[in-house]
Amino acid sequence: MPNTASLAAGNLRSITAMVIAVGCFALMDTVLKLLSARYPALQIAALRGMCGLPLILVFITARRAWGTVWRVRWPLHLLRGVLGIAMLTLFTIGVRELPLTAAYTLFFIAPLLITMLSVPVLKERVPAAHWWVIGIGFVGVLIALQPRGEDLQAGLVTAGGLAVLGAAACYAVAAVVGRLSSRTDSTESMVLWMMVIVAVGAGALAWPNWVPVQLNDWPLLVALGVTGFCGQLAITVAFRHGQASAVAPFEYTALAWGLGLDWLIWQTLPQSHTWLGAAIIVGSGLFLVRREKRITEAHATAEHP
Repeated sequence: MPNTASLAAGNLRSITAMVIAVGCFALMDTVLKLLSARYPALQIAALRGMCGLPLILVFITARRAWGTVWRVRWPLHLLRGVLGIAMLTLFTIGVRELPLTAAYTLFFIAPLLITMLSVPVLKERVPAAHWWVIGIGFVGVLIALQPRGEDLQAGLVTAGGLAVLGAAACYAVAAVVGRLSSRTDSTESMVLWMMVIVAVGAGALAWPNWVPVQLNDWPLLVALGVTGFCGQLAITVAFRHGQASAVAPFEYTALAWGLGLDWLIWQTLPQSHTWLGAAIIVGSGLFLVRREKRITEAHATAEHP
């Protein structure tokens, strides 16, 4: 077993990587929101894949990992690709209408959905207490969705709010499918084929309504590819070197990023019901992480008294 000092160093490195990853993804989502005002959501999903693909090809070449990308389980990769297209499209629709903070609040239901799906798909055992926490998390979603009395469109029960929930569901299923794929397939193959399927599949679907990309939007497309790639790289480092229970809570720093970006770019702040829903959802997620850490430590103590 690793000693305490090395474990702490690994966790610190991973936490730093997670904060960087969340920041990169927040900047990527900001670009998605800016582009969504001028291009169809499916086209933006395709552009996300196309812009990220060259960097992934360079990365695989630098790692000399081409021999690992062909031995894959294609049905699982195709499913993840389809889910990736749906997730990006729905999330773009969501952030077109909602502030980033509100979108992140609803998207944070994804970890609870992953816990639910781990039972039938991964055959994992979920303690009874976790089911109660998942239920409380869904109450938080309902609170965040609640419109203000004076304006039924002020809440998140809109096409945008429902789209973000759909994106979270797609992300959760894709994450569980990714766990299945990771048992036999390399990380490089999973990242590569996901981007290829998103670029080609979303591009084909978006082609009939394709809008020519304006010249002054090319810097945004470069930023879309770079931030997405750097975020993916940082989150891989985060979970490779540290304990998941120590790293996962820092995903919620996305709320701080969303708050800052919403204020700086769009001069908007979330409503009180959004904050209350966020507190309940984040609290539920942190409770699950803490419980999982205790269970893991108890198993480790039993195996190595």
